[in-house]
Parts: sequence; C-alpha cells; structure tokens
Amino acid sequence: MHGYLPRLAEKELARALARSPVVAILGPRQCGKSTLAREFLADLDSVHLDLQNRVDRNKLNEPELFFERYAKSLVCLDEIQRLPSIFEVLRSQVDRDRRPGRFLVLGSASRDLIRQSNETLAGRIAYLDLTPFLFSEIAEVSDWQTHWLRGGFPDSLLADDHTDSEDWRRDFVRTFLERDIPNLGFSIPAPMMERFWRLLAHYHGQVVNYAKLAESVDISVRTCKKYLTLLEQTYMVRLLPPFVKNLKKRLIKSPKVYLRDSGILHTLLEIEGFDGLLSHPSNGASWEGYSMENILAAMPRHRPSFVRTSNGAEIDLVMEYGTSREVFEFKLSKSPKPSRGFHELVKEIGPEKSWIVAPVDEPYEYAANIMVASPADFSPPR
Repeated sequence: MHGYLPRLAEKELARALARSPVVAILGPRQCGKSTLAREFLADLDSVHLDLQNRVDRNKLNEPELFFERYAKSLVCLDEIQRLPSIFEVLRSQVDRDRRPGRFLVLGSASRDLIRQSNETLAGRIAYLDLTPFLFSEIAEVSDWQTHWLRGGFPDSLLADDHTDSEDWRRDFVRTFLERDIPNLGFSIPAPMMERFWRLLAHYHGQVVNYAKLAESVDISVRTCKKYLTLLEQTYMVRLLPPFVKNLKKRLIKSPKVYLRDSGILHTLLEIEGFDGLLSHPSNGASWEGYSMENILAAMPRHRPSFVRTSNGAEIDLVMEYGTSREVFEFKLSKSPKPSRGFHELVKEIGPEKSWIVAPVDEPYEYAANIMVASPADFSPPR
C-alpha cells in the first residue's frame, strides 16, 4: 500500500526537465518528493544524493569535481535546504552548459526561504510545487472521509489503521519542531512553536489578528509574524489574502489562516476518529480548508483570495485568472444552501461560475450559474 504514488506531477516534471537546466520540486517534508524523484529517475542515467546523509554531503566537498564526473547524468540533490551554498556552484555549472535536464533539486522549504536559489539561478531554474495527496489522486484506494480525517501525507493516509496514522502525525509534528526548524537555521524553542502552531489550529479559517495571536502566546507581534511566515514557508500554513478589487462595500483587509493538511490540523486539535471530527466545533472550518486545498491544486494558475465585508457577508474563495473569476462557498452538509451574503456578493463580483462545495455524491445545479460539487469533482490539470 505504501508504494502507491499516483503522481499527476510526473508529466509536469518531464516537461520542466525538457526545457530548463535546473528543476526544483518543493513541498512539505514527507509529501512524496523523494519517492517521485526515484521512480522518475529509475530508467534514466542519473545519480541521487540525499543531503541529510553525511556520506552523501561529503561527496560534495569538491562539488566541481563531482559534477564534472557526472556531467552526462541527471544529478538529483535531495533536501537542498541543508546545503544552500551549492546553488552558487550550480549556477557556474549551468552557465558553462545550459542544456536542459542537468539538475533536479528537492526541498522542504519555499523558494523564498532557500534564498540562494532566487539570487543565483534566476532564468535557469523551473519550480514545481508538490502537495500531499489530493483526493482525486487516491480515490481508487481511499474514501473521502478517511482522506479528510487523516490528511494527504502518504504514510498517514495509507497507514494500516487510524492508530498508526495518528502516531505518524504526532511523530511528524515532533520531528518538524525538534529537527526541521533548527536545520533551517532557526533557534526557536520547540515548546513555544508547538504552542503557537496549536493556537493556529484553533484559528483555522479565521481572519488573522496578529495582536491577539501574539498576546495569546505571550510574544511580540513581530515574533508572531516571524513564526507565521516560517510555518507558511515550510508549507504547514496557508495565508489566504483578501480580495483587492474595489467593491461598493467595506472589505476586511487582513488574510485568513489555514493549516494546509487536514490530518495535521486534526492532530493539533486532538481529534480522534471520524465521529470525533463530525462532533468537533471546528468541523466546518476543517472542511473549508480541506476542500480549498484540493481546489487550489486543481487551478494552479489562478490567484486565490476571499471576500468578507464589515457586516459579515462573505465568499470563502475567489479564483481569478486574467479577467475570469470563479467563486466558492464551502458547506459541510449533504443539502447545502448558500448564504444570503454569498448571493449579494456574487451579484457584485459577477463571476463566470459559482460553486458550493459540499460532501455530495454527485454534482448538480442548485440555481442559475450556481453548481454544487464535492472536492473530488475538481482534479488537477493533466
């Protein structure tokens, strides 16, 4: 079961390697980057180095000699954030030979956090973001209830039972706090970051109030923003920006915060079992974040935002690309109904399509230009 890896990203990876000298696959730790790379490279002339491994890192003591030896091979450097200085060497290698498909680098931090890649490889590198499993990828081996409860990390989703899944997620949280954050160069006490992360789980789906968050964990607003940015740039948290177009109504201008993986959210909220999830006061917010992640992955070129007016009218998600817009409302109900505020804002925004995303068995038309669908009805482009 654990070998199951239905990656739509393989075709996208092949296209990127065909056009760019360096391709970076970025995403959270344990989401399947290394497995994807190994399966993709299995039939190619390639060499793979895991930079978490001291022996592999030592092979790059003289990186120019190593790359010269494997000049005709595709070199894969895993966990690149452990050796950010290597980007300067990659640039000199690429400037000598710009043919596509020379290097594949894998990282568990965003391109902004691995700053050297932005500074030294501009115009030479293509970026691909890899998420944990989306429901459309695993519908043949899991139901949506399990996927929502356990999240999309392969070892959590595909565990033999819920206890094993929960244990894996607890270990993931502990390892992230005690090892991954220090390895990125941040000296943040693990208990403090854990407290902050758990607090964010309770704020999941809410508008960010930096002063209130900071006060709740007894830190400064500046430190609060630093912690939040770190969690965002390691793919643990998503900050959804507010809609910026001019409307006749007064709009909320702060972002909303979501934990990106529903399984990690449920672990931090100490939710056990699907019945526990359905009875938890955060179940609606959890469904919103879970559904949103699937839709964002299905529409990667669109710009996401949300709309909330000062009197409480809201559209949970607005997706824009060029002049086109689609809007979404999330409802944890088998017979969902859009709110009155949703109707009002739809008239003002004028989207091409309007959606209510709910756990329904099949999509249907609720009203003119308003469709009801489940997260499974939104699949990433192939």
